[in-house]
Amino acid sequence: MAISQLTEEAVLEALRPVKDPELQRGMLELKMIRDVTVSGPEVIDLTVVLTTPACPLKNRIHEDIDRALAVLPGSPKARIRWDAQVSRTGGIPNKQQIPGVRNVISVGAGKGGVGKSTCAVNVAIALSQLGARTGIIDADVYGPNVPILLGAEHERPMADQNQKIIPVLRHGVKLISIGFFIEPDKPVIWRGPMLGGAVRQFMFDVNWGELDYLVVDLPPGTGDVQLSMSQSIPMTGAVVVSTPQDVSTADVGKAIQMFNTLKVPNLGLIENMSYHVCPHCGERTEIFGHGGARALAQRMAIPFLGEIPLDQRIREGGGPGVPLMVSDPQSPLAQVYRDVASHLAAQVSIRNFKQASFIPLRTI
Repeated sequence: MAISQLTEEAVLEALRPVKDPELQRGMLELKMIRDVTVSGPEVIDLTVVLTTPACPLKNRIHEDIDRALAVLPGSPKARIRWDAQVSRTGGIPNKQQIPGVRNVISVGAGKGGVGKSTCAVNVAIALSQLGARTGIIDADVYGPNVPILLGAEHERPMADQNQKIIPVLRHGVKLISIGFFIEPDKPVIWRGPMLGGAVRQFMFDVNWGELDYLVVDLPPGTGDVQLSMSQSIPMTGAVVVSTPQDVSTADVGKAIQMFNTLKVPNLGLIENMSYHVCPHCGERTEIFGHGGARALAQRMAIPFLGEIPLDQRIREGGGPGVPLMVSDPQSPLAQVYRDVASHLAAQVSIRNFKQASFIPLRTI
C-alpha cells in the first residue's frame, strides 16, 4: 500500500490489537479510540478516551499505539488528543445511588493516628488536580479534622432553593463535614442510629452536582458508620491506610476483613509514614520499619497503592489549612500523592469494568 493510499480502515485494522493495559481488552472494542484521521504520510490524529483523567499509563498507551502504527507504510506516529469518561459504579438492589456521583471511595484505618485524614485530603486534591470532579465527606464524626486540613473550619454551609445543603468548595474539592454543624471542642456522643442518620444526610441531602469521585473519610476501626454506609449505597470500594509497624498492620487486617464481610471491594492499601528522608543530608531512615503494609497487601491479595513518607511539610500543610498538594504541587512529595491517586483511579476503573461484565464506553 502506498503512503498516499493509507486509509482510515487500514489504520483501524492496525490498531485492533492495542489493549488497555489495565483492563486487558482491545481499545477499539472498548470504544476508547475514536476520531481517527490520516493527517499526512507521517501523522495519524486520533482521540483516546480514558476511563479516568488520572490514568497512570498514558505514556505506555501512546507507545503501544505507535508500535501498532509502525507496521503501516511510512511508519506514521500518533498525534493523540486525550479525553476521559470516568466509569460509574453500577446499581445494587436495595441500595440507593447518590444523584450525580459516579464513584464512592471510603478511606479507613484499623486504628487512629496513622494519618488517614491527611491521606484522604491530599489524594482527593490530587484527583481534582488530575482533572477529576472530586468531593469529600468527613464521616469521622468523633474527630472531624478535614475542615481544619482544608482551611474551612469556620465555614457554615447554606441550603439551595430545594433545601439541599451546598457543600463548601476548597482547593477544587467539594466538602461536607459534621464539624460544620457542631460546636467546637464539644464531643459527639451519639448512638449508632444517630451516626447512620448523619452519614445518610451527607450522602443524600447534599447537592453534590456531578462528581467522578466522592471520597469518604471514615472513623478509624470497625463500627456503625462503616456498617451504615455499606448498607445504604453501592460503594465502589474502600482504601485502607496503615503505618509500617506490626501493631498497625494487625489492626488493618481486621479492617480489610470487615470490608470483605460487608462485601465492599478493597481497592488498595496505602503505607503512610513509610520512611523519612533527612532534608539536610538526604539519609533515609525507616522510623516505624518499612514494607509491612506492602507485605500485608500481598498476603491478603489486594492492591498496594503506594508508600507515603513521613515528612514535616505534610504536617505543616495541615496547620494553616493549605495541604501539601496545594502549597507545593510540583514537589517530589506531591508526585507521590499523585501516583497513589492514579493507582487508585485505575483500581476503580478495573472494579467497574469487572462489575459491568464489559460495557463499552458510550459514544459521546
